[in-house]
Amino acid sequence: MARHEVIKPPRQATSFGMLGRYYQIGLVNTGFGFGCYAGLVALGLNIFAAQVLAYALGTAFNYVTYRRYVFVGAAPAGARFALSYLANYLLSAVMLAGMMRLTSSPYLGGLATVIIVSMLNYVALKRLVFPR
Repeated sequence: MARHEVIKPPRQATSFGMLGRYYQIGLVNTGFGFGCYAGLVALGLNIFAAQVLAYALGTAFNYVTYRRYVFVGAAPAGARFALSYLANYLLSAVMLAGMMRLTSSPYLGGLATVIIVSMLNYVALKRLVFPR
């Protein structure tokens, strides 16, 4: 083996590590986004207005954290990220409306929505926004 060759870990190990980092950073991102949402609801904002504002703040925060800590080395993908998060938001709004039919708590409905949509978001980010 030549000195300049880099030994790469098996693809599964790399994917597993990326998934682990996604959920670690995802906890921070979710805390930030849900904290914004809960704070805005507590201030008296309508749940959907709170969700729009929390998403706007969270999208900028998430782009920085995912690009810096999860999808390291990926080319800048701001436009794809924004489009992905627009689709993510629309799905989230529909899910929040559905969750509000199941619970009367805007906090529980918002949390359940965040958990479900975050799983789908990983697949979109890995496959469409930051492909290797």
